[in-house]
Amino acid sequence: MGIKSIKDLDLKSKRVLIRVDFNVPLDENCTITDDSRIKAALPTIQHAIDQGAKVVLMSHLGRPKGKVVKSQSLLPVARRLSELSGTSVNMAPDCIGDEVKKMVNGLKEGEVLLLENLRFHIGEEKDDPEFARQLAELGDVYIDDAFATAHRAGASIVGICRYIKKKAAGFLMQAEVEYINKALKDPKPPFAAVIGGAKVSGKLEILENLIDKVDKMVIGGGMAFTFVKALGQDIGKSLVEDELIGKAREIMTKAKEKGVKFYLPVDCICAPDVKSGSGIETATIQEIPSGLMGLDIGPASISLFSEALKNCNTIVWNGPMGVFEQKSFAKGTMEIAKSIASSKGLTIVGGGDTDAALHESNLSDKVDFVSTAGGAFLEMLGGAELPGVKALEE
Repeated sequence: MGIKSIKDLDLKSKRVLIRVDFNVPLDENCTITDDSRIKAALPTIQHAIDQGAKVVLMSHLGRPKGKVVKSQSLLPVARRLSELSGTSVNMAPDCIGDEVKKMVNGLKEGEVLLLENLRFHIGEEKDDPEFARQLAELGDVYIDDAFATAHRAGASIVGICRYIKKKAAGFLMQAEVEYINKALKDPKPPFAAVIGGAKVSGKLEILENLIDKVDKMVIGGGMAFTFVKALGQDIGKSLVEDELIGKAREIMTKAKEKGVKFYLPVDCICAPDVKSGSGIETATIQEIPSGLMGLDIGPASISLFSEALKNCNTIVWNGPMGVFEQKSFAKGTMEIAKSIASSKGLTIVGGGDTDAALHESNLSDKVDFVSTAGGAFLEMLGGAELPGVKALEE
């Protein structure tokens, strides 16, 4: 089954209901501190405007849990979207109800209306059929451009598709699905997965799914020490999930059986704790002092990992190589970012921390695709069927 693109539908004079992801960070003054999610939705919104649609946008913001929380209103988003798009964006007082319906029905071609926070209603997260039906009354066509929420079975994501039959993916949703599927279903070898982050438990499904698909698996971050301990090495005070040591052994055994080259750090940057500004030293992975913990990959590991990635034609990266938020432990992540950015193969990066690290390194424009999603990206890499994607299938 396929998913239609917004380009495949006639939008002229139609009420086009677009699910976007405007879950942007706000400071204590309700000022947007990062508008990248708004910018990411602009191509889809602009296409609908250019096609003469009556554009109705809907999104959630934060976790108000079914209550009206003034500090989580989408009003700042409406203002910023007006500035970025050059189009006046009107703000609805709610996302359902007679007043909202009247505003939607009064829209002219090319006009844009942003509905108030969907999660002010408990029916959104519960996929309440009545709430979904009331949302569906506002549109003739449904477009989902919020891949970051595709792993949630919300009323505005799944339920609404039971009522609106003309449905398609926006440009952002389409790109996310196509790029990830390209890596998972038709990768050009050698295919490498670079997986980091703090814990194995958060990446278990990814590791188990990708081990059947990749030629190389590169492991960094705090999660690497569970694998190192599984090999019988002393890891000092480093982070470890003892209950997953057996699972780590299973994954390494499977990699060996399938001929997958499995890379672990050979050295690391150690310190007494994450906040330490002193007592920092480099140690081989077999000789981490008992009072220290590994907080970044070391120079030899950077060289090893970079060399491993050099000839790869497909690279997927999720998870930093260390505690990159601290300058003392950021080099490993930044150097691997450089290696991936310099690759001539297809490069896909995703996950909140990984995305942040890539932006910090100023290399985002050197990577083929940077996912806007966290959980949805991880679940799709883990082989899960996403409710938001399935709902668009015909």
